[in-house]
Amino acid sequence: MRDLDLGNGIIVPAPLLRAATSRSGGPGGQNVNKVESRVTIEVDVDALPVSDEQKVLIRTRLAGRINKDGVLRVTSQAERSQLANRDRALARMEELLRDSLIEQRPRKKTRASRAAKQRRIEEKKKRGETKKLRRAPPER
Repeated sequence: MRDLDLGNGIIVPAPLLRAATSRSGGPGGQNVNKVESRVTIEVDVDALPVSDEQKVLIRTRLAGRINKDGVLRVTSQAERSQLANRDRALARMEELLRDSLIEQRPRKKTRASRAAKQRRIEEKKKRGETKKLRRAPPER
């Protein structure tokens, strides 16, 4: 297994990563029934070589992927070969960790212009008129 490069000089050494294999699901005949091609990569968030603030960022942004023991897990079973799935899982793990550490700029509040609001209302009126014309005429 290879080290993960998270950018900004942060490298997760390979010994911190654990890989497990299992049989993939879905169609595929004998290959699926015999070969353990699904790969799961795990890393303990507390063991990552990042600051405590960065660990908090990772925990909040990847909360759905981290279990109660603090282990981040990524699985890949898209490929037929174990090696290809391991490479995919490592790349995904690297991408998730890198993206979770990116500083996000605060959103700048904006407002719709008066003209934009007017266009929206006009479009709604036009749409309502079109629908009104489709109705059956009222009975007398």
